[in-house]
Amino acid sequence: MSDDTHGPEPRFEVSRDGEDASSKLVLGFSEFGLAGLTAVDYLVTHLELEQVGRVLVEGLPVITPFAEGVPRHHTRLFSRDDLDVTVLVGELFVPAGAAERFSENVLGWTEGTRIEEVVVLSGVPVAHGPEEHKGYYVATPDFTEARLSDTEITPMGGGFLDGVNGALMARGLDSDLRTCLLTTPAHARVPDADAALRLLEAFLSIYDLDVDLGPMTEFAARVAEHYEELDARMQAAREEEARSVPEDRMYM
Repeated sequence: MSDDTHGPEPRFEVSRDGEDASSKLVLGFSEFGLAGLTAVDYLVTHLELEQVGRVLVEGLPVITPFAEGVPRHHTRLFSRDDLDVTVLVGELFVPAGAAERFSENVLGWTEGTRIEEVVVLSGVPVAHGPEEHKGYYVATPDFTEARLSDTEITPMGGGFLDGVNGALMARGLDSDLRTCLLTTPAHARVPDADAALRLLEAFLSIYDLDVDLGPMTEFAARVAEHYEELDARMQAAREEEARSVPEDRMYM
């Protein structure tokens, strides 16, 4: 039973235009350092993907991002007819209390599509030295066997996932979807271009896609102003959530 004092339970619905032709879904969200979000945004730009859908949300404070005076939906799907990849760009912060419902709806939507693999790109705020500036993975065994055995990506040490990452991985364990989290230590500056670059390098070591990583630093600087405002909103949302839930958990 829902608690009316906290408002209605959030609802998510994926709206996809046309046929679902991709077998791979790549996701990046508004998280610490925005490394994953910066990385998937870069993929969209440099693979010249087109918007093919969005995620509709009810029950959460909604933002409407815009650039050069043009508004856009906060959570969008991108793809291309001749490319076997769909990218989800999630600029809306999904609080921990809504993470399970979000994963149920997004991955439930994949059941009626060709999608076989789900990859999440995400930075993580942990104390680390320069030698740990590399990509790590947490993946279901079927994804590891199919995609990671010939790469140099390091498996993440012991710990646990929470929030959207934990909910998506849990769904992957209970379904036929091959599921992977690619992560790297991220700093608080927004966006963390170095962390985003490491995520892209890890991702492109798995999938042979024609993406030039040379302009990454310039790209990150160009979107920094927009993402700084987004990060401020995300921090405010985290603080509000922290006042109503137990102490936050982290992994790695």
